[in-house]
Amino acid sequence: MTAAVRPSEARDRLLRTASVLFYAEGVRAVGVDRVVEEAAVTRATFYRHFPGKEDLVVAYLDGVDRAVREVAGEVPDDADGAAAWLEALTGRLGDQLCGDGFRGCAFINAAAEYPDPASPVRRAVLAHRAWLTAAAAGAFRRAGHPAPEEAARRWLVLRDGAMVAGYLDGGPASSATLAAGVRDLLSERP
Repeated sequence: MTAAVRPSEARDRLLRTASVLFYAEGVRAVGVDRVVEEAAVTRATFYRHFPGKEDLVVAYLDGVDRAVREVAGEVPDDADGAAAWLEALTGRLGDQLCGDGFRGCAFINAAAEYPDPASPVRRAVLAHRAWLTAAAAGAFRRAGHPAPEEAARRWLVLRDGAMVAGYLDGGPASSATLAAGVRDLLSERP
């Protein structure tokens, strides 16, 4: 039996530092030495917690995934609640687009920097997207949409486009377009 891994203050500091730097500057642009220096730990401490940079990137994405899931919460069982859940999640995404320091979607950004589909980073991106699509499909299904899987795919494309447009063109127009898109999708239900 293996002992449970307990988080350490140094690991948390490494992850917090890396998360800020990776999001602001890009994963490939930030080296291990910079993370180690800004987290005020030794290289040995870094490697004790993360065998390599890719492991740190996966931990960063796992943290973002957990935060998104926590904010999203569970999809309600009733039709009106499920529709409201979709609108609320979309609204939170829209708020993000308009926030200071918004630099796009952490997962889209990481995928652009790790093109190999076999990479653990890419697998973390795909796992998040699979969960997000499944959650949206479940919400559309409970809301009574006649084609919930298709609606979820369309919602995800709208979300992805809004994330990129929000970064490139500014958030308010992208946020409004995303909200209108989800209202259009929900209007297709009985």
